[in-house]
Amino acid sequence: MIESEVMKVHLALTLKGNGAKVTSFLLAKNPENLYERSEKGNVVRLVYTTFSTEEVKVLLYVKPDPIELVKNSADFYDITHYINDREFATSSIFLSGIRKALGTALNGKPKEEYTKWVKHPFEIEASFGPVASDLRDQNMIELFEPMGYRVKIERGQSFIRDNSSARLITVTGVQTLQDCLKHLFILIPVLDNYKHYFIDERELEKLERYGEGWLETHPQKELILKRSLRFQNILAKSKFYEKEPVTDKQTEIAKVRLNDLRYQTIIETIKQLPHKASIVDLGAGEGKLSVQLGFVDGVKEILSIEPSNHSRLKAMERFEQANQRREFLEPKLLSGSLFYFDERLMGKDVMILCEVIEHIEANRLDQIFQMILTDYFPNVLIVTTPNKEYNTVYEMKDEMRHGDHRFEWTRKQFQQKCKQWIEAAPYEVTFTGIGEDHSIYGQPTQMAIFSKKAVK
Repeated sequence: MIESEVMKVHLALTLKGNGAKVTSFLLAKNPENLYERSEKGNVVRLVYTTFSTEEVKVLLYVKPDPIELVKNSADFYDITHYINDREFATSSIFLSGIRKALGTALNGKPKEEYTKWVKHPFEIEASFGPVASDLRDQNMIELFEPMGYRVKIERGQSFIRDNSSARLITVTGVQTLQDCLKHLFILIPVLDNYKHYFIDERELEKLERYGEGWLETHPQKELILKRSLRFQNILAKSKFYEKEPVTDKQTEIAKVRLNDLRYQTIIETIKQLPHKASIVDLGAGEGKLSVQLGFVDGVKEILSIEPSNHSRLKAMERFEQANQRREFLEPKLLSGSLFYFDERLMGKDVMILCEVIEHIEANRLDQIFQMILTDYFPNVLIVTTPNKEYNTVYEMKDEMRHGDHRFEWTRKQFQQKCKQWIEAAPYEVTFTGIGEDHSIYGQPTQMAIFSKKAVK
């Protein structure tokens, strides 16, 4: 969690300029009283911290109700793999909590004598967070700048890593209060890319109501629509939607996702191995790679190891679908962790860590690889991880590719660590890359293949 008192406040609004006091009428909230309501299991508070003729500051804070949280099932708040942060981040859950508190200002319907102020521009500063987003800082800036905002993004310190993946965003510009709130109610869910409710025509209607007058010409309109509406059948109904013409090149050349390339490379590597009867997929997630392993000739046993209950349920559904094909070998789904020894994993032909190690604190990897290479002792160990150097091609600065990554290594760093891990183990290691090859930065994914040395 970010070490800043401001980060505890989900949304802070500052309005400056002549007549700023009218904000209380636009919000329909008395500055003398603390606004506090219970909304959908959350406690919502609104308070004025500054109230003068030229400046008004308003804080909105949403606190999850602990009693409501424990009423939910354990699977809904599954913390065995990744901590569910959405109750504690500025997201669609947060916005649904504050919508009633800001309803008068959002709809632009104060008391009649204050209607003229609805279209009055103020110098507005809106600070919100923490935001958990897969977008890069530059992407965030490009969402707000077209409306005339200046954007400041802060990262705090975390007990897990030097820089927290959560961010505090401050946007400043000359806006009406209503327009500013409309921008936030559309763009905050775009940043978070998470909806805690079913997306239907009501979401479409909200997008069109709050997007009216600015979304039509926004240069990132396509991104906003896709992350807001998600599904093509809903997306195509939006008045903002513009169907892109399909070119001959697009129909002839299918874009292959990097994740698919990883799986394809791992599968092809395994097919070339002389011994591949037993395979362990460590940190298997939702079972996407495990399913593909089930179609490899010569494989007789697949152990799909995953600590998350939620991910294992997804994997189970995926295995059931694949079972309809006769040639499929169903993986055995097991709960397990890299941090604990499991005798069921000993002596297998192949072990795989596909995009797993970067989710673990780097100082714990030495012990993990010692256990794998000396206790489990597979014939072959395959490890893939991001190539940090290639982030430059993605126009990333100090960000990592995923909010949960504890580190990302250069090719030199990864190769040095792999060679260090085999110093006391009878293995040799080779390296290759996966994805488009850049002349300077290499390939986006790096792969190490640990092979047991032949006994002389």
